Amino acid sequence: MVDGGSGAGAPGVVAPAPVHDARRVAVASAIGTTIEWYDFFIYGTAAATVFGPRFFPQISPVAATLASFATFGVGFIARPIGGIVMGHFGDRVGRKSMLVWSLLLMGFSTLGIGLLPDYSQIGVWAPALLIVLRLVQGFALGGEWGGAVLMSVEHAPHARRGFYGSVVALGLPIGIVLSNAVFLASSVLVDPAAFLAWGWRVPFLASAVLIGVGLFIRMGLGESPAFAEVRRRGHTSRAPVIDVLRNSATTVLLAAGSYTGISALGYIGLVYYVSYATRVLGLSLPAILTPLLVAAVLFGASVVAFARWSDRVGRRRLMLWGNGALVAWSAVFFPLLDTRSIPLIWVALCVMLVLQGAYIGTQPAVFAELFPASLRYSGASLSNTLGTILGGAPAPFLAAALYDMSGSSTAVGVYITIMATVSWLSVLGLKETGGAS
Repeated sequence: MVDGGSGAGAPGVVAPAPVHDARRVAVASAIGTTIEWYDFFIYGTAAATVFGPRFFPQISPVAATLASFATFGVGFIARPIGGIVMGHFGDRVGRKSMLVWSLLLMGFSTLGIGLLPDYSQIGVWAPALLIVLRLVQGFALGGEWGGAVLMSVEHAPHARRGFYGSVVALGLPIGIVLSNAVFLASSVLVDPAAFLAWGWRVPFLASAVLIGVGLFIRMGLGESPAFAEVRRRGHTSRAPVIDVLRNSATTVLLAAGSYTGISALGYIGLVYYVSYATRVLGLSLPAILTPLLVAAVLFGASVVAFARWSDRVGRRRLMLWGNGALVAWSAVFFPLLDTRSIPLIWVALCVMLVLQGAYIGTQPAVFAELFPASLRYSGASLSNTLGTILGGAPAPFLAAALYDMSGSSTAVGVYITIMATVSWLSVLGLKETGGAS
């Protein structure tokens, strides 16, 4: 094991890449991550709006909604597998090649969903194939996050790792904006019957263009300096996943726990909210997606702002503050939605996402700084995907089930408040990483 390799100068320190290279890598990583999140989130929006009647028409509307969210959750099952497999090869072969593979897998699976016949055409094969393609999506995203973050952070100047990591994190809010904007446009430009029949396929098919652009950009990247130094010194691990669990299991669990509640709140606000506002509150899709788009833009701004702040005051302090505020806001989120007041719905969404920016903006640098370079891809990917599968994967399904069992949003509010508390407590156990070499 090494602590990052050695460059010119002090042992264990890798010389940073030139600033122009660091910027180019950060932007390229962010573009690819944006495309991956776009592909992942258009599935979530489709699951909340059209997959029920198109792929599960043989059951009741409530059961169809639950089944749609279950297929959404299936993608999370594959994410740890993608994180393990691509983390293994990312720590042995390199970061760049895994980024190319993740983008290819995500692109082909998303295109496949856009071309997939529905239940009326091929019967039970339709939901079965939908699940398979969703599994491939999850596998690809599981390996994407760690590679993109490490390429950016490992190229970054020492004192600006938080900021450069946040550029990659911007792929999340930009992906949210793009996916919801395309769905909003599709729902406005065609009548509801046409949207249900074929309009929902447009966002999936449009991703083919984005994938081509992303591949062209990623193929031109160089390997990260930290991994290049690990490989030069012959310090790559034969079994990085086993080694990181053997040496840093507590760190992995705490990092995963810190993301568990954030992931759950994110998917409640981005996926379940759409279903809840249409099915329970009776609001139109444009009225629902418009505040979500604005909230996502504010989320992106907060991600960068908090990340830059973390380079000056430390990461852990901002994570604690943001997660603590989310515990309080989770308790009032659904009461605000239940007013059916459009201004209060805007406030509920915007504050929820801006507060998450305090964590999401600092997370890339923190997860990279927690692990040595030879095990970093595996450690960061495992932490992120484990937190996602424990938090985000079941969140929309559990929220829908809790509401249908209780007939009230109170149970859902208690659930997300508990999840936010889990994240806050986990951050308490993490060390400050801002000054790590």
